[in-house]
Amino acid sequence: MYKNKKEVETWFRYLRDLICNEFEKFEKKTKFKKKKWRRKKLSSGGGEISILRDGKVFEKVGVNISTVFGSFDKKFSKQIPGTSKSRKFWASGISVVIHPKNPNIPSLHFNTRYIETGKKWFGGGIDMTPNVKNFNQKKDFHMTLKKMCDFYDKKYYKNFKINCDKYFYLPHRNEPRGDGGIFFDYLDKDLNKNFSFIKDVGLTFLIIARQLIKKNLKKQWNKKLKNLQLIKRAKYAEFNLLYDRGTKFGLNTDGNVEAIFMSLPPSLKW
Repeated sequence: MYKNKKEVETWFRYLRDLICNEFEKFEKKTKFKKKKWRRKKLSSGGGEISILRDGKVFEKVGVNISTVFGSFDKKFSKQIPGTSKSRKFWASGISVVIHPKNPNIPSLHFNTRYIETGKKWFGGGIDMTPNVKNFNQKKDFHMTLKKMCDFYDKKYYKNFKINCDKYFYLPHRNEPRGDGGIFFDYLDKDLNKNFSFIKDVGLTFLIIARQLIKKNLKKQWNKKLKNLQLIKRAKYAEFNLLYDRGTKFGLNTDGNVEAIFMSLPPSLKW
């Protein structure tokens, strides 16, 4: 049940710890390195970056949490609901990106967030970017998301899938970023229900990630497939630099640059 902002912030920190602990089990020796950061105005929040690099399974995993507050600048506030009377805001969230070493394992992205202005809402999503087409894998991925969404609202999956397909799209290439997933924003009707929902989104992401890694970890790969992965990563970077809302939000709220660009792949090729 949603009680207050502090409870939401605490959940994101708990989920961060849970995700990091689970991924470290795959690596055994390689651990996450954590780094705290503060906004330029010390009384306006900050966050913590957790990065795992150069492991046997993962080339890079980034898990960010942040809680920031203050006032939007006048121009950017026009893009945010609930700012017509006041430009003040409070925002907390978690963002995760997985870039595996084995090209048979898809790249995965997940984030959930809570924002307060003159309005209060939750947002977030999960999406998958494979390097090779796998119909059964895509089907299982979407069925898992649908089952989770249907528990809350039978319309959620259909609507959020459409949102994801529209959002994670590269218009300059006329192609989607990957196999889609769910993407939602401005969930403001029932904060108790929505808080429970974003908790399940986070836990479902962890279940999906574990299954995909275990299933594909031992599959063989060659230079040709690795090259395909690097090209796919370049398109991933293009989206995050050109269109990603989180990138724009971070840059417009004095966010930490290292944290904002955490999602970028460790290596890529055009």
